Amino acid sequence: MNSPQSLVHKAVRTSASEALHEHLAAPLGTSVLFREDEPVLQGRPLLPGIDIPHFGRTDRWPFEAVRRPANIAPSGWVAVFDGFPKEWNLRIREVAMAVLNPRHPALIGAGIGLDRDPYQPNTLIGLLSELRILIDWAREDGLSLHPARWTSSDMHRFVADKAEIRSAATVRNYVGSVRLLHELAPALTGGGLAVDPWPGRSARTVANNPGTDEISTPNIRPEVWFPLIKAAWTYIDTFSADIIRARDTHLRLSPRRGGPYEPLPEQLVKWLASPARTIPLHHNGPHDEAEPNWTLLSELLGRGRVNAFPYSSRKANRARTMVLEAVAAGRGRPGSLIDGIRDITRPDGTTGPWHPGLDPLTLGHECRALRAACYIFVAGLSMMRDSEIREIVRGSVVAEFYGAPAVVSRKRKQDPGRPLEHWWITEPVARAIVVAEELSRHRDLVFADPGLPGDIDGNKTYEFSVSRKLIERFIEHVNDHHGRTGLDQIPPQKIAPHMFRKTMSMLVGTEPGAEIALGLQLKHAATRALANRSTQGYAATDSSWAGLLDTAIEDARFMRLRDLYDQHHAGETIGYGPGAEKLADTFDTVKKAATEATRTAKTGDKRIEYDLLHKTRVTLRFGKLNHCTFDQNNPDGAKCIEKAIIPAGHTGPLIDRCQPGRCHNSVITPGHLKIWRSEETSLLTLLETPKIARCRRDQLHQQLDDVRAVIRKTEK
Repeated sequence: MNSPQSLVHKAVRTSASEALHEHLAAPLGTSVLFREDEPVLQGRPLLPGIDIPHFGRTDRWPFEAVRRPANIAPSGWVAVFDGFPKEWNLRIREVAMAVLNPRHPALIGAGIGLDRDPYQPNTLIGLLSELRILIDWAREDGLSLHPARWTSSDMHRFVADKAEIRSAATVRNYVGSVRLLHELAPALTGGGLAVDPWPGRSARTVANNPGTDEISTPNIRPEVWFPLIKAAWTYIDTFSADIIRARDTHLRLSPRRGGPYEPLPEQLVKWLASPARTIPLHHNGPHDEAEPNWTLLSELLGRGRVNAFPYSSRKANRARTMVLEAVAAGRGRPGSLIDGIRDITRPDGTTGPWHPGLDPLTLGHECRALRAACYIFVAGLSMMRDSEIREIVRGSVVAEFYGAPAVVSRKRKQDPGRPLEHWWITEPVARAIVVAEELSRHRDLVFADPGLPGDIDGNKTYEFSVSRKLIERFIEHVNDHHGRTGLDQIPPQKIAPHMFRKTMSMLVGTEPGAEIALGLQLKHAATRALANRSTQGYAATDSSWAGLLDTAIEDARFMRLRDLYDQHHAGETIGYGPGAEKLADTFDTVKKAATEATRTAKTGDKRIEYDLLHKTRVTLRFGKLNHCTFDQNNPDGAKCIEKAIIPAGHTGPLIDRCQPGRCHNSVITPGHLKIWRSEETSLLTLLETPKIARCRRDQLHQQLDDVRAVIRKTEK
């Protein structure tokens, strides 16, 4: 007799078999679950007045009704089914319908519960690409194109083949796509994958892609970072004025005027009557440098972006002769829409204009280079994501947000509500955004197509260009023209937009207390309270930067120490208290040694003084409230380590136990004194508050005593 459990299993198998027969018996091109006339986008916010494709459409599904991120091209917002085999068309549309609408009543009725959010169009397009690769592999391997006939062994071979040429993360996506064909099998007309090839195993395990706290994104190497950021800033700070001025001239001259033109020879005579006017010559491309730039000359004459000097016209030939005679008489110059291009000094010591002439062709390249420079500078120094930078709209820079300038944009990652977020920025970043806004001709977006009339590249796709390509082309442009621009060449490295965010996070992470600040700026505070593992991963150290960062920190410290040294020997007060006296004695010792070394009676040689100061290894730690002269070899008098439990392996002072008013190592500078006096005033104001609690008043009095102890040290 069969057990109840075996009867249940038999019933399930019979039901699945009957469902498969129903699928196979369904009319070709007709889904057993989805109606031909139902929209493919359901249960999500949609833009009004835009048609939504129906399930029955077999060629492609455009998703204009869903708001497209600014960094995704229109081609990346359309599901295309033309590339699939004919027998897969219905099945692939059913898969797309299911992931776009995972809570669809028909799916639930079929017992399918997809535990995931609805796919965004670009995620669906990625899935379609993975399934197309799977189908192509099956065809090349000689398998049937029907997934119901694929075995687990077949899918194991597919994943193994792809693991040899793809990253573990990509293989994990392939595993998910294969498994989806099994999950959706009851909903697919004709059936799907009969069994899960990897029962009980996660996609990460199958793809050998374990989760880790480490961020896989590499940092931009320092030898690439510095010339790249410098080149971007040079374009923004030095070249942008000429580029935008030429672009505005181009916009003003390009539109053709209505009505008949004055005969060309007569117009040219009047135009050349001004001695200041010269004939623009070619200075780039295949043309001879002595050949007139006829198209630019036509534009300067107000005849639009056409060649007004064709050989087929008698009047044009007369005008051509006049132009060539003017060039022979010395009235030619490199073609440019503007005069007075800014001079620069190059590394070899030569000076001259950074560009020979901004004609319409080169202007297009320079406008795009400037736009890329603005993007790179913002990406490098703001830690914003690519999508968030490309979503910046006009007027988004705010003068102050909690005490610092900021830019407003939309945070998209893991946030379907797309709230507006404020990103703190520096003044140079704000300037980069303003320049990009001036350059953009888009109605709303700042990082959009520069809007050149006539569209130099012959199409309108640049507004939606891939940011990675934007960076790549900028580097190529800088390297191709570094001789005239004076910019350093940028070494090769494949750079993706998110690498800027990672690199800057690592650099900021070297500062004390930076983890909390990074958590706020990276918008990780919403994930976990302030600092979290994601933030730590972004701020992880990098061996390629370690030595450079250590050197930079030491150089910055020595520069501050040298300033104190110069102030002391200029007769200025460098600080108060025993710590300041000890520091002054050290400076005097260095001065005396330098004087003896140079055998001079006065100031000696500054370079020798600084070398001796550097070799002296002065133990001075700089702080916002005081400086500390704690010496590990002679810690006597350090209040912070008195009666303290010092952690194993710790060296140096215990900063959290610092007592600036009582420690012999403390140095209070005039700059620090201003902060302490301000604190004294604040405490006195608080003590005047009526009805303050007694315990709170006692605490304020204790703080006031500590502050006054510091101030008294400066009055002795």
